[in-house]
Amino acid sequence: MKKSRFTDSQIMDALKRSEAGIPVTDICRELGVSTPAFYRWKAKYGGMDVSLMSKMKELEEENRRLRKMYLDEKLKAEIVTEALEKKW
Repeated sequence: MKKSRFTDSQIMDALKRSEAGIPVTDICRELGVSTPAFYRWKAKYGGMDVSLMSKMKELEEENRRLRKMYLDEKLKAEIVTEALEKKW
């Protein structure tokens, strides 16, 4: 997963400033981020605080690791099945 240039607290600060009434274009210009990226942040992290955001990122990383483990085991099972079919 690509590492973000912005910390969780920076993203939350930008979202809170938006809720306070500062125009999104001004926030995006100041941070050097595109408007669609800002709205992706808003869709993903809207209504969260920094601790929930970090917890979600940890869970996403664990999910990625578990998916990789599952795919590895599935590949091993397919290899064994294929080898057994050829033997007989």
